[in-house]
Amino acid sequence: MYYIIFAFWYIFSLLPFRVHYVISDILYFFIYRIAGYRKKVVRNNLSTSFPEKSDAELRHIEHGFYHWFCDYIVETVKMFSISRDEMRRRMQFEGVEQLNAELDNGRDITIYLGHYCNWEWISSLPLHVKDKGTFAQLYHPIENKSIDKLFLRSRERFGAHSLIMKEAFSILRQWKKEGRLSVTGYISDQVPGFSSMHYWPTFLHHETPTYTGAERIARLLNTSVYYLDIYRPRRGYYVAKVIKMCDDLENVPKFAITEKYYRLLEESIMRNPEYWLWSHNRWKRKWKDFVDYFPDEKERERILNKL
Repeated sequence: MYYIIFAFWYIFSLLPFRVHYVISDILYFFIYRIAGYRKKVVRNNLSTSFPEKSDAELRHIEHGFYHWFCDYIVETVKMFSISRDEMRRRMQFEGVEQLNAELDNGRDITIYLGHYCNWEWISSLPLHVKDKGTFAQLYHPIENKSIDKLFLRSRERFGAHSLIMKEAFSILRQWKKEGRLSVTGYISDQVPGFSSMHYWPTFLHHETPTYTGAERIARLLNTSVYYLDIYRPRRGYYVAKVIKMCDDLENVPKFAITEKYYRLLEESIMRNPEYWLWSHNRWKRKWKDFVDYFPDEKERERILNKL
């Protein structure tokens, strides 16, 4: 099955970008107009995140989201065969000299990003940074083994390693022992399980349970910490601006980095809200659910005080 999907995916990826975007426009009609893919989730997320906006403004963002989401699909397929030169041209990074300086100084690097713009293309960062570090990204395995294998192949084409979340710290710690500098990306705006709900920032008007693993690993390995502020100047092109968050974690309060990440991500979303993954049911687990799951107050406090 893998080889059948691989052949189809690869042949499809060879089509020029202009054809991919025609296909994207057709997909938009079917996904949004006919299937109404997760439309209820999208509308609820938008209305509760932007209570100040009119219905017309919310519909404008909704249409923009579905157009971009279909572009994301074909761009992700195109990534399977895109050349290094073409990827460098279409996915650019501003401020990489900061990362190069960190590597020159022997510092490991933690990079935060969200499900915003085309996060898959961020795995091309090794094409822009000095060949001094081992690049990695955390990921959740996809249940379908064939699709999982395809995504891993695509995400690792430009030199980044994909680390399963539960194995990440032990691997990064081993690299540090071996003297291998690491540059590791974390998409941290996902929904954690109840036992991992250690912090609840306010994010887009919602009490939001969040993963804190990136901050925990950064502190344990004493890394520098950055955020990627991604924007889309035009269709098929993205720019990621490298923003320094912290390089002295010992003097930063617990959860301060996680809080700052959500403030930066919120700024990115407010600038161009259509490029965030609104179809993701981000707020499906609420504080009440957390309390019901841990009815004992001491147990809740133990979870909440754990980074």
